[in-house]
Amino acid sequence: MTGHVTRLCFAPMTKSLRWAVVVLVSVACKGSSNRDQDPQIADAPASGTTVTTATTADSGKTATPCPRTGLWAQCSVEKRLSQSGFVVRRIPDSTKRRSGFSVTPIPYILGHARLDVFLYPTADAVAREVSGLDTALAGPRGAPNQWGIGVQPTFVRSANLIAVFLTDNPTQSERLSLALTAGAPQP
Repeated sequence: MTGHVTRLCFAPMTKSLRWAVVVLVSVACKGSSNRDQDPQIADAPASGTTVTTATTADSGKTATPCPRTGLWAQCSVEKRLSQSGFVVRRIPDSTKRRSGFSVTPIPYILGHARLDVFLYPTADAVAREVSGLDTALAGPRGAPNQWGIGVQPTFVRSANLIAVFLTDNPTQSERLSLALTAGAPQP
């Protein structure tokens, strides 16, 4: 008789609605069995109150999250590039200043390409810097190309960041531009 009643209850439902009911019932049942097995969950209130507990394993390292201030930081640039599919390798001990830029670049190798990232304290500082640059050559106006013979740099500006990407691959260049112009991590 129970099977017959179940069939009558589900008969007017669409296939999607049936699956939703099955999922809800299985989640509800699973939740109650977890509550019985886990003492921390068993002590949690059963009302609509949400209780969150953060458990971290002590690995001996202090977690330093990247700041989400709306401005770029070195860690947020590296994270965004990694999320965009680039293999990011920092070039150590390369602090060569570039003509036309008032800050020292952070140099990277991305595959077979080079990326120089210039981080400024504010977006206004970037605007002042860009006003004196030829963005097609990523250098001072009227100066020759400082990036190498036959190299056409890709110039990217986003908030407090300027990036100069040296690649002959237009797909990589576009991917980098999209990754950085999507904006810095917001608070």
